[in-house]
Amino acid sequence: MDDLRIRLIERLCRLPEAQLAEIEALLVRIENESVGSAAQPTTNGPAELTLKQAKDWPHAPVHRLSEHGTYIATASTHRKANLFRGEERLTLLEAKLLHLASVHDVTLEAWAVFSNHYHFVAHTAGVNNQLAELIARLHSETAEEINRRDGCVGRQVGFNFWDTKLTFEKSYLARLNYVHQNAVRHGLMKRASDYPWCSAAWFERTASRAQVKTIFGFRTDRVKVDDDYEPVV
Repeated sequence: MDDLRIRLIERLCRLPEAQLAEIEALLVRIENESVGSAAQPTTNGPAELTLKQAKDWPHAPVHRLSEHGTYIATASTHRKANLFRGEERLTLLEAKLLHLASVHDVTLEAWAVFSNHYHFVAHTAGVNNQLAELIARLHSETAEEINRRDGCVGRQVGFNFWDTKLTFEKSYLARLNYVHQNAVRHGLMKRASDYPWCSAAWFERTASRAQVKTIFGFRTDRVKVDDDYEPVV
C-alpha cells in the first residue's frame, strides 16, 4: 500500500499544473460517492451511483431576488461549435463554474451546461459584483484546458455572453424553471433531473415539495433567452 501511495504521489508531481484542478474535482467526487453510499445504502449496489448523485452541490435553494443583484447569464462557444462534447468536458465546464461561483461570491440558483453553451441564474453576494470576473475566468481557464487537450493552442473557443438583471419576481422564477428544464427543451432528456450537468436533480432533492411545484409550474414559453443552439452529449 505504501508503494502505491508513493507511485501516485510521483505521478501527481509530474502532471501539468492545468490538470491538477481536474484531479482535485475527481477526488471530491470520489469522496462524496463514498460518503453517499455509506449514508444512503441501496440494494442496487455502488454501480448504481451516478455523476449527479456524487456531485458536490453548492448550497440550498434561496428562490428570492437579491438586493445585491440577480442575473441570468447565457454564453456560447465560437460559432456554436460543440467543443465541450462528452462527459469529461461537460464535467470540467460545470465543475469550474461551481468552483468559481464560490470564489467570486456568486450564489447559483440554477444552471445548465452543454457542449456549445450554458445558462445560469445567480445572485451576486459581495460588496462588489464579481459576475464579470467569474465569467471571464470560466471562459479563459476552460478554453485553455480543452485547447491543451486537443493540441490547438490559441484556437478561438470564443465564448460570447449575455447577462440580464432580473428585477421582477415572476420573471425570475420563470427563468429558474427555464434553466432547470433546458436539457428537455433541447431534446437531450425527457426529464431534466436525468441530465447530469444541470441543477434540476439538486433542486428536486433539496427544495421543498411546495417549492418544486411552484417553480416547475411557471410557464417558460414566453421567456426570452438567446437559446438557438443544437447541443450534443
